[in-house]
Amino acid sequence: MSRQIVTSSDIGGITSEKENQTSIAVDLKSLFKLPVLIANAVPIFAGFWLAVYFTEASFAANFGIFLLTIIGSTLVMGGALVINNWYDVDIDTVMDRTKTRPTVTGNIGLRTVLWIGLGTSIIGLVMLAFTTLEAVIYALIGWFTYVVLYTMWSKRRYTLNTVIGSISGAVTPLIGWAALAPASNIVPIVLALIIFIWQMPHTFAIAIRKYDEYKAANVAMLPVIYGMAITKRQMVVYIACLLPLPFYLFSLGTAFVVIATLLNVGYFALAFSGLFAKDTRKWADKMFMVSVNYLMIIFVAAIIATGPWFG
Repeated sequence: MSRQIVTSSDIGGITSEKENQTSIAVDLKSLFKLPVLIANAVPIFAGFWLAVYFTEASFAANFGIFLLTIIGSTLVMGGALVINNWYDVDIDTVMDRTKTRPTVTGNIGLRTVLWIGLGTSIIGLVMLAFTTLEAVIYALIGWFTYVVLYTMWSKRRYTLNTVIGSISGAVTPLIGWAALAPASNIVPIVLALIIFIWQMPHTFAIAIRKYDEYKAANVAMLPVIYGMAITKRQMVVYIACLLPLPFYLFSLGTAFVVIATLLNVGYFALAFSGLFAKDTRKWADKMFMVSVNYLMIIFVAAIIATGPWFG
């Protein structure tokens, strides 16, 4: 009986291959900003789920449309994020939190990155075209706003870049809903408004935490240009604007309205305490953690409140 002898060089080759595969996976995860993609996919799913609920359609019967919607929109968003990495390579080289991106390390060439971004965006739009024209329009609005109006035009010039960039995130529940039915219902509109408003205090919290990096990279973030005091006040104002919105969503059930209202009140209280906080960085860390979980709780609660288990 013959034996296969495994030498140390074979082991080294296998280890090297695994390391290369791991490295590629890590680079792609960074390039597509996987956590951001996941965070945006949840409102899309919620929008579709709620459209099924309110139109009394069958989720199973529309599962093919759902797959086209979730995959197509994720590819469009992923393409936009990749192009953002391609365009912002000079900024990412300066900022500590982005220095490991493959566009900075050179693990993936910039021309390749650009083609990946354009290719995934086009494939995603084609997939969405098999749902509805309205869903495609919302996806295009989000893509154009993020890539052109935010990344290429306003990010380096104006503090309003945060407001402009927020539009791209706000279209996500509209895409999900519009893939099945016209998004003229108050529910997707209010959910889009919640995302739009939420993104301001969320982004400001990040800007405070990464103040030195944004300043070094010459990115026109509000705390860098106008200081911490006005940033804190604007965070309070924006979160105050969230307070009445759950009351437009009683069609999702009283439990949802109560949960969303309590969440808003807690979020507002924490933001208001920042006006008197001595350690702004520590307070911003708390604001960031709350805001990261805020949106997920809102949309998961909307999904649970309209599930068959509540029927």
